[in-house]
Amino acid sequence: MLNKWLFKHIDNSALVVFRIIFGLLCFLESVGAIFTGWIKHTLVEPEFTFSFIGFEWLQPLPDNGMYIYYTVMGIFGVFIMLGYKYRFSMLAFTIMWSATYLMQKSSYNNHYYLLMLLSAMMVFLPANKYASLDVKQNSDLKSYSMPQWCKWVFVVQLLIVYTYASVAKLYPDWLDTTVIEILMKSRANYYVIGDLLQEKWLHHILAYGGILFDGLIIPLLLFKRTRKYAFFVSIFFHLFNSIVFQIGIFPYLSLVFSLFFFEPKTIQKLFLKKKTFYTSEEVIVPKYKSILLGVFSIYFVIQILLPLRHYIIEDDVLWTEEGHRLSWRMMLRTRSGIATYRVEDKVTGNTTIIKLDDYLTRKQKRNVSSKPDFIWQFAQYLKKVYKEKGQDVSVYVTCKVSINGKSFKRLTNPEVDIANVDWETFKHSSWILPSKQE
Repeated sequence: MLNKWLFKHIDNSALVVFRIIFGLLCFLESVGAIFTGWIKHTLVEPEFTFSFIGFEWLQPLPDNGMYIYYTVMGIFGVFIMLGYKYRFSMLAFTIMWSATYLMQKSSYNNHYYLLMLLSAMMVFLPANKYASLDVKQNSDLKSYSMPQWCKWVFVVQLLIVYTYASVAKLYPDWLDTTVIEILMKSRANYYVIGDLLQEKWLHHILAYGGILFDGLIIPLLLFKRTRKYAFFVSIFFHLFNSIVFQIGIFPYLSLVFSLFFFEPKTIQKLFLKKKTFYTSEEVIVPKYKSILLGVFSIYFVIQILLPLRHYIIEDDVLWTEEGHRLSWRMMLRTRSGIATYRVEDKVTGNTTIIKLDDYLTRKQKRNVSSKPDFIWQFAQYLKKVYKEKGQDVSVYVTCKVSINGKSFKRLTNPEVDIANVDWETFKHSSWILPSKQE
């Protein structure tokens, strides 16, 4: 029964059009990073780059290397769009995007993570079977259909993303609109809409509308009677996010996902008018069925469990940040901090107060003054710098943090040598002080 449902062939118009637009968005994301100065500020200017812990060996290329890197990525995006050497181009883009994602987290974004996952998925999908240069070069590749599982991997992934995003908003500072109000204050100078964004009634609409949208959009798109209305709401929601939060290609990528919810015949009429419509619904079970099911089963189990890991880690994730990333906790809080780094020579006992400006960019300074994993990594970096000078040092950090505009509380234990403790991936780090303090 499961085989019949998963491997039943359906019209592939949605996947073909998705590939074309996805490739275009990959190109725009790559070249946009160059022309907006993102590469310069994030990967070129910093003396030290904060990678994901465990991926310190991934570092930006020297000189103009990262500009060339992103240009090549953009070219692969064009190849994906055109369906040229599709499998290789898709794999190459996935590897390159994953590497640049893991080599820096000062500009961490859930959307970058989602693009990494989607790119990896697309490697396995037969998205080049129509309207591609691959088919033009080899007509035997041409097909008007795809297995039904190709549609449902997207639907399930989106359901996971939006469900966790909705649930994460169910906490006091979101429900009383504190977070929204802070986010909107920084946009008060926006032309035309700046004053409107400060209205309290709008904050309530955005706070509760965000919960409802994230929690209901996938079911409403799946249900035929509500699909059209849900799509129009989705257009407004994502365009609002694009204008107000300026989050790159993600709003448009989210809208493109709607292709998998509409009838293939509708997609064909709009985008592929010359394409033959597939109707036979043949069931073709491939020889590699077991491997395919195994890989995707493991993948989705990880996707379901990974965002839950903060529940097994002591204290509140809003305070500790432990388990925050890779969990679809999107734009949930504001965080600011003040930190002093004191380096002590273990032999002489001499101490030095670190001037953060000597080592870090403005964005990096904000991170090492408020986020525990950045604090730990910077302590390791300072230890390494002093070791190269022939000194064995301890690094002590006094840090106070404010969450969502509340009063500052001490985050770190100033008596712990953070440079000489291990990072705990799935456990609470004891040098992070409790969120509930006198």
